[in-house]
Amino acid sequence: MNKGGRVAEWADGRLGVGRMVRGRARRAFPDHWTFMLGEICLYSLVVLIVTGVYLTFYFHPSMKEVQYNGSYAPLHGQMVSEAFDSTMHISFDVRGGLLIRQAHHWAALVFVASILAHMMRVFFTGAFRKPRELNWLIGFLLLVLAMFAGLTGYDLPDDLLSGTGLAVVNGTILSIPIVGTYLSMFLFGGEFPGSELVARFNTIHVLVIPGLMVGLLTAHLALMLYHGHTQYPGRGRTNSNVVGVPAKVRVVKSWGYFLLVSGAIFVMASVAQINPVWQYGPYRADQVSAGSQPDWYMGVADGLLRVTPGWEVSFRGHTLALDNLIPLSVGVGLFLALGAYPFIESWATRDAREHNLLDRPRNRPVRTALGVAWLSFYLVSLIGAANDIIAIRFHVPVESVTWAVRIGLFVVPFAAYVLTKRMALGLQRSDRDKVLHGRETGIIKRMPDGEFIEVHESLRQAQLHVLTQHEQYRPIGPGLRLSQQLRSRISEILYGEGAQITKPTVQEYQALHKGRTDDHA
Repeated sequence: MNKGGRVAEWADGRLGVGRMVRGRARRAFPDHWTFMLGEICLYSLVVLIVTGVYLTFYFHPSMKEVQYNGSYAPLHGQMVSEAFDSTMHISFDVRGGLLIRQAHHWAALVFVASILAHMMRVFFTGAFRKPRELNWLIGFLLLVLAMFAGLTGYDLPDDLLSGTGLAVVNGTILSIPIVGTYLSMFLFGGEFPGSELVARFNTIHVLVIPGLMVGLLTAHLALMLYHGHTQYPGRGRTNSNVVGVPAKVRVVKSWGYFLLVSGAIFVMASVAQINPVWQYGPYRADQVSAGSQPDWYMGVADGLLRVTPGWEVSFRGHTLALDNLIPLSVGVGLFLALGAYPFIESWATRDAREHNLLDRPRNRPVRTALGVAWLSFYLVSLIGAANDIIAIRFHVPVESVTWAVRIGLFVVPFAAYVLTKRMALGLQRSDRDKVLHGRETGIIKRMPDGEFIEVHESLRQAQLHVLTQHEQYRPIGPGLRLSQQLRSRISEILYGEGAQITKPTVQEYQALHKGRTDDHA
């Protein structure tokens, strides 16, 4: 045995790593493209950590003013903070610094986008059901932490764009009744903009949030290995098995995915400029960056702030700034509704069984419609965050864009809900027809009496299984207590009349096909 083998044997005898790896290596992993969304989250986080460590070697998280004498001539002689000065140094004087800076920023955008896409995949397929409720909460907390990690990192350069965004953040914090002023003083180290913001945000961005995220991600992976993988319905797939590729094959594919994700991020960093702080200049409290836009994941908050009327209410000598408080409450409520939905659905169905087979979104029309409505509200709010840019580019009054967004926030989610539900019901009805009558072949046949009919081909057993394996819940009957009545109402909305198309029974299928057999005989 060579030295490497002896070291491995020594470690295995004391840590048991080999036995654990051999046990996991016998597991099968479902192979579907949607599972790659979760891997993109992991790999973009790795890029974030590596590039972030590199940037910490050169970034100085201080708001102490110094004179800029770097390579960017237009800012020579200006007084800037050490944070801004070090950001300029990274961008122009450190070898590969600008590439790493932009890769870090692009990786953050990809990370948040992949988390949201992964959560939507879990939501639409019902992968949040027992025993994976905790994994859903972990994913939800990762999304929230990723958004705040992006916000705190976005503000570290202390440039005019990030300072403008911070002024908006400060106004929102101040609108919180009773504690808003104290939170603002604590966050900024005094009156806005204060002198401690960059140092405090740097600690949160570099230590607190990454530590929490790594802990949550570790728990997520541990629970995933413990509960096993979900899988899409198909031939030979049940709640008690997993059909997929061996672990060795999955590891090779995962390494390839990692290289693809990392390469894509660095290609974007190379060809697409992002956050050019030298164009914005250092932050000044008496200046505002025109056309300022937040990163897309914070667009929902900024959009709601822009389109809410300037309402204020005075109560016993205290002023409530509703134009900030309402968007804050709606944004928080939007995300809390997403996080709480699995528990609401479980409560309404009284389903305590384990689910390892995923739903087809069409088989849960109301859930699918609610998810699309949630996304459409987010999208309309994001459009509202660009109301000034849209007005300039399309030469329309900004007030018209604002009113369009205000109306859209109510109309678009409702329309998206109705259309999505009808589409899902239509697809269910199509599946029912395929099961009973078979697949349309496109072949036209003339009958002896002169009638023309299209020939249908019976589906294979595997196809029939996919179209009929899903379970259809029945609404819970009314109760006496208020909680029972509420549960009954939610259950009726999810699974009542008009919420699903009854799938064909075995008797219907056999009767129809027996009739066809008799006709041929």
